[in-house]
Amino acid sequence: MASVDYRSLAGEILQGVGGEKNIVSAAHCATRLRLKLRDEAKADTAAVEKLPGVITVMKAGGQYQVVIGDNVPTVYAELGKITKLTEDATVDDEPVSKGNLLSRFIDLISSIFSPVIWPLAASGLLKAFLSLATQVGLLDPASQTNVILAATADALFYFLPLFLAVTAAKKFKANQFTSMAIAGALVYPSIVALAAQTEPVSFAGLPVVMMNYSSSVIPIIVAVWLQGYLERFLTRALPSAIRNFTTPLLTLLVMVPLVLLTVGPITTYAAQGLSAGISTAFTVAPWLAGAIMGGFWQVFVLFGLHWGFVPGMLNEIATQGHSLLFGPLLPAVLAQAAATLAVAFRTHNKARRAVAGPASLSGFLAGITEPGIYGVNLPLKRPFYFGIAGGVIGGAIVAAGGSGATSFVFPSLLGLPAFTTVGNFVLLLVGTGAAVMIAFGLTFFFCPREAEAAATSDAGSSVPEAEPVPAPTIAGTVEVLAPVTGQAVALKEVQDKVFASGAMGKGLGIIPADGRIYSPITGTIKAAMKTGHAFGIKSDDGVEVLVHIGIDTVQMQGRGFEAKVARGQQVQVGDLLAVVDLCAIAEAGYDTTTLVMVTNTAQLASVNPVTEGTFANGDAVISIQV
Repeated sequence: MASVDYRSLAGEILQGVGGEKNIVSAAHCATRLRLKLRDEAKADTAAVEKLPGVITVMKAGGQYQVVIGDNVPTVYAELGKITKLTEDATVDDEPVSKGNLLSRFIDLISSIFSPVIWPLAASGLLKAFLSLATQVGLLDPASQTNVILAATADALFYFLPLFLAVTAAKKFKANQFTSMAIAGALVYPSIVALAAQTEPVSFAGLPVVMMNYSSSVIPIIVAVWLQGYLERFLTRALPSAIRNFTTPLLTLLVMVPLVLLTVGPITTYAAQGLSAGISTAFTVAPWLAGAIMGGFWQVFVLFGLHWGFVPGMLNEIATQGHSLLFGPLLPAVLAQAAATLAVAFRTHNKARRAVAGPASLSGFLAGITEPGIYGVNLPLKRPFYFGIAGGVIGGAIVAAGGSGATSFVFPSLLGLPAFTTVGNFVLLLVGTGAAVMIAFGLTFFFCPREAEAAATSDAGSSVPEAEPVPAPTIAGTVEVLAPVTGQAVALKEVQDKVFASGAMGKGLGIIPADGRIYSPITGTIKAAMKTGHAFGIKSDDGVEVLVHIGIDTVQMQGRGFEAKVARGQQVQVGDLLAVVDLCAIAEAGYDTTTLVMVTNTAQLASVNPVTEGTFANGDAVISIQV
């Protein structure tokens, strides 16, 4: 790559993909130039792959990805000099392929809801505890204290359309302040009052079917989607001298009445129909619906499909005051936590136990199972299956009792107050207890104990270190250490074609058990993505190592990543590179597998990664002959 003319390469890539007019937007991650093309048929992939400096080309997630390696920032910078493309390029209304319909829907819901999911959970938990406090007499419902606390808990739900307007505007490339104005009109006090009256309502002589849009979900998302198209049309059609103020003016004048006349009633009735359908399923065969939700919920979480249920849950709470979908989730989540806890008691592997203990508490107390699933249950397989078994039986029992939640909470022990007033609370406890006992018992008695040797790496370490130890360099041998504690994954099994093919060099993946990522070698930071998800390091021995946190996590745009180093900085082995929120990655639907790659493999005598076992932070994972 040292002899590559990057400006020429940028120009040749531009020509190979059909020119600037065929590119909707351009961005890059640690190793790839990521292009969204209007028409992929215009791209000469074979020619692009033959360009000096290009490793390969892959197409995924609606993107045309040109894999270049560590020097991709340079190529991207050169591309910016000869085009007007930027990472913030606005997508126009020409169609761009983004994968199948399900993938696009999940991506849409995830993008809109993930920024507000934690505040939603916090507000829901507060609502649940306030409800419990008034039920048992600890708080007077008529007191001013209760009024203030209730407003604190209810505000986000009441004004939910405004919050979703912001996130939807970002997704649909609309003006977020205009979107908020539209949402504000829907929850304006006089509009809410019109929805409460019995007299007919009209607008310019047209009858209006009034709805209460506070706490609503679907109307504002559809409204902002339409707003984006309208704004782009007005931007093209209006003279530049008046465009800045007339675009939002006309958008508001068109969209607010349009929503109240058509979008609002249609989407509200559709949402009510969805709620009715869910209620019917839980009425006709509640045990079956509960068994399906309880058994498959954690599978949905693994693949990011759980986002598809969030609008339905919120809509049920808004229209009915509770959600039956929530009932079976409690045993599903706690069953996985119980399986993780059983591993903590049973295993002889100290590294595994160090992960399983805190992960099980996270599941029980907060409803966050991803650390236990990725760090314990999935690597061992059986605990995950036993957790599903517990979820099936517990979910059937809970649903048979008609249990549900009155607020949006993460299913957990702390969230129990949200389940006290809907259905049979005793059966909820029985079903949840059964799920926990089944998952714990099966895992404890039928899961392998994992001998201590299973935690021993090639470096002979069997106990997780509080801080990584220096990597030795002996007689031309360099050892790359594990940047994080976790389970090894052979490169060929990594869910990314470029990494799995070895095109980027030899290495391995590690399913991380915690979010602290350390430097695997001593050297200089040659690349540090501003999103905090990838780092390129060149060691003092000339070894070039890429630490890539998660698969395709560049799409998260830095959310959940906190970089601790910068480009050009000298680091010692064991220095902290980044702190990562693994739960945020999992909830966004991305794989947390962290790649450790030797990108200049071809220039070294031999590169030998360890491809199986569990590593503690600081264990040797790659042995290199320089």
